[in-house]
Amino acid sequence: MWVNNLISAFVVGYPIFVSIIWIVGCLFSGLLRKRQPRTLLNTATEPFVSILVPAHNETETLDSVVQSLAELDYQHYEVVLIDDCSDDDTKAIMTRLKADWADHLAITVVALPVNQGKASALNQGLRVAKGDYIIAIDADSLLAPNAVTQLMTTLLARPDYGAVTGKPVVRNRSTLLGRLQLLEYIGVIDLIKKAQAYLTGSITTVSGVIVAFRREALLDVDGWNPAVMTEDIDITWRLYRHHWRVAYEPRAICWILVPERLGGLLTQRQRWSRGGLEVLIINWRGLYRNPLGQRFLLLETVVSNLWAVVTAFSLLAYMVKLLFLHGLSLDGNLLLILLILSGIQFTVGFLASQLTARLAGPELLLVPIYVLYYWMINLISCLSAIASYFISPQRKGTWHSPDRGI
Repeated sequence: MWVNNLISAFVVGYPIFVSIIWIVGCLFSGLLRKRQPRTLLNTATEPFVSILVPAHNETETLDSVVQSLAELDYQHYEVVLIDDCSDDDTKAIMTRLKADWADHLAITVVALPVNQGKASALNQGLRVAKGDYIIAIDADSLLAPNAVTQLMTTLLARPDYGAVTGKPVVRNRSTLLGRLQLLEYIGVIDLIKKAQAYLTGSITTVSGVIVAFRREALLDVDGWNPAVMTEDIDITWRLYRHHWRVAYEPRAICWILVPERLGGLLTQRQRWSRGGLEVLIINWRGLYRNPLGQRFLLLETVVSNLWAVVTAFSLLAYMVKLLFLHGLSLDGNLLLILLILSGIQFTVGFLASQLTARLAGPELLLVPIYVLYYWMINLISCLSAIASYFISPQRKGTWHSPDRGI
């Protein structure tokens, strides 16, 4: 009996515990940020930056991406467009954009003959990039005008920062799935990164859609790793192994597209979960070698995967009990606490992002639906990632056109 109670407490109690951690860490992070003096870079102090844009079959997004890059407040930068052997008109569009913007924007086009994946494309772009500082974005990333200034101001503030990542905000909100992901990015992903940065001095991963690097740090870790599922998680922890720090800058806003079909969403999340599992397996020695904050992040990844497995067995047991014993017992108090904390969590995220993310109050009405959505998606993706890793531990370094929701 006590074992069942312990399992039930863990299944519901773990989300409650991490919600409290996220909320508290986010609030203190915001207070600290307000109290810290900050002088943004200007034309006289900003260094030259190379912005890498890897793409595979992105004909529908490239025009708007280059338009946003041309409207940056930053002055000293170049754009490197990388076509990873697309089978549509991506390369032709890149060539046209280079000609169209020739008078306003320095654009280099790199055309790769073989599709070897995003990490390989970034490495090829790095070879031709001229800047000592590199910003990598996705082919659907629309940067806010001051995003590069915010990233570079933070990166230059500390010589031990190897990378600084910005804040993604969902821009396609016409469907329920898109709006639920909007809540996730402002109420979970943003809160987690703020809490991690404040409480541990590290973050689990940079966001591949917007991240700035020192070239020195990239060369120190031999660039991006084409052999892993998620190059952004992997490079974060290789930077840590080489004693670089990684920071989060929520004032650097990046507008992104998210999947609007369930299949595309599950594929994306399974890839994220598998990438986290790969990093955990590769960096298991960090559980006792890394600084304390990074050990906590690795331990939390272990507990998250354990939670997914335990929850799956618990749900199976509940279904058996319901079908054959016609009885089901749930701790209503714990569920109520989880719902209340979720409401608080998303209210905090909403208030912190209301202006920058252009949010409307009715979005919070989706919180009860989101609670179920988030933990179910997290559960399914974790389980499928664990299964896929043990079934097929080796994956090829290619990529396919993602579900952009357009």
